[in-house]
Amino acid sequence: MLDKTDIDILDELSKNSRITMKELGEKVHLTGPATSARVAKLEDSGVIEGYSIKVNQEKMGYSIHALLHIFLKDTNHRPYLSFVQKQDPYVINNYKVSGESCYLLECKFPSNEILDEFLTDISNYVSYKLSIVIK
Repeated sequence: MLDKTDIDILDELSKNSRITMKELGEKVHLTGPATSARVAKLEDSGVIEGYSIKVNQEKMGYSIHALLHIFLKDTNHRPYLSFVQKQDPYVINNYKVSGESCYLLECKFPSNEILDEFLTDISNYVSYKLSIVIK
């Protein structure tokens, strides 16, 4: 069971996972070693699964952020899933969802031309509804 200190540690790490244990300890009112032990316990128990970075996709050359609601034409999802696996440079997340659509596909594209090619290709497998992220 997590206590308030564990939750505070997770909150601080979610803001900055590169913080030192000493700095983190100061924020949650523990010593550096005590904080390090708490973090190790959270990692060992699987509460903390890993650490990641947030990349600015626009600065990486991907100025178009798109969400596609995916509607499968039949019950065999394998062709669609195989297609998505081959689109690694463009696919950020592929969520299987409940509701109107079958999947929510989050993508990034460097240009409208490449987005158009992607949409042409994916339409061989599924129907979709496209939304472009504004902000």
